[in-house]
Amino acid sequence: MFDQKSIMVTGGTGSFGRKFIRSVLARYQPRRLVVFSRDELKQYEMQQEFNAPCMRYFLGDVRDRERLTQAMRGIDYVVHAAALKQVPAAEYNPTECIRTNVNGAENVIHAAIENGVARVIALSTDKAASPVNLYGATKLLSDKLFVAGNNIVGAGKTRFSVVRYGNVVGSRGSVVPFFRKLIADGVSELPITDARMTRFWITLQQGVDFVLANFERMHGGEVFVPKIPSIRITDLAMAMAPQLKHQIIGIRPGEKLHELMVPRDDSRHTIEFPDHYVIAPAIRFVDAGVDYTRNAVGLQGQAVAEGFKYSSDLNPHFLTIDELVELDRQTP
Repeated sequence: MFDQKSIMVTGGTGSFGRKFIRSVLARYQPRRLVVFSRDELKQYEMQQEFNAPCMRYFLGDVRDRERLTQAMRGIDYVVHAAALKQVPAAEYNPTECIRTNVNGAENVIHAAIENGVARVIALSTDKAASPVNLYGATKLLSDKLFVAGNNIVGAGKTRFSVVRYGNVVGSRGSVVPFFRKLIADGVSELPITDARMTRFWITLQQGVDFVLANFERMHGGEVFVPKIPSIRITDLAMAMAPQLKHQIIGIRPGEKLHELMVPRDDSRHTIEFPDHYVIAPAIRFVDAGVDYTRNAVGLQGQAVAEGFKYSSDLNPHFLTIDELVELDRQTP
C-alpha cells in the first residue's frame, strides 16, 4: 500500500524514524518519504545515509501548525513519532512537554485534516496507560486527541489510530545504552532502581513492522497494542554484566514498578487478535457502523474477559537471561 505514496514521519531523525525510513526504502517504492524534525544536525547526518531520490527533509517543530500544514501537502500517510520522552525531564519541565506532546498532537491532527491525508498513526507508550508521570499523562492526552480526531474530520477521508508499545531495546536514552556505557567505563556495580521492576520489551524493527501492519489493519480510532515479552530489570543487568553487583538506588520521579498497556477499565473495549490487542474507541463516531472485532484486512478478533489487564508483571511471556544475552548481542 506504500508504493508510489507520499509518507511523512514527524520526529523522523529519532531511533524509530531512522529504522522506519530504512524499512520503507527496503520494501517499497514510495513517491516521497519526508523526514520532519527540528534538529538540523541530525537531518544532515541522516542525509549522508538516506539520500534516495524520494527522500525529503523538512526542518520544523510540531508546535508550529503552519509549518506542519505546509509540510503535509500531498502526503498520503503520516507517522507521528515526535515527542519529548524523558520521564524525569518532563517532571521538571512540564510546560515544555505539554507544548510538544499535547499541543503538537493537536497540530498534527489539524494539518492532516486540512491536507486530506488518508491515514495517520501516532506512536504512544505504555506510560500512557493509567499514567503516574507527566510524560505518560501527556501521551494519554495525545492518544485521546488522535482517537477523537476521527470525529473532528467528520465525513472527510482522514483516519487516525494509535500504536502503543513498551520499552524499545537500545533506543536513545533507554537502559541498554546506559548500562553499556557504565560497563565500558569500568564500574563495579550497576544501578538498579528496584529489584522487583519489570518492563515490556520490543525491538525497533518489531515496532516499525507493527506500525506498518496497522496502516493496513486500521479502521480509525483504534489503539493497537502488540503482544510482546516482559523482562525483569535484574535479569537484564545479569545478562549484560554477570560479573557486576547490583546497587539498589530507588525509583526515579514518575517511575512505576510495572508498566501497563491495557488497563482493566479498558477491558470492555478490548479485542484480542493473534499477535496484538485493539482497544476500540469508547466514543461513537460519525461513522458508527464500524465493527472493530474485524479489522480492515478481514481478520476476526475476540473480546477479552471483563476485568482483563495487560501489565508487564502479569505477562505470561518473560525473556530468559539467555534470551536477553542473545538480544543484547544482536542490538547495535
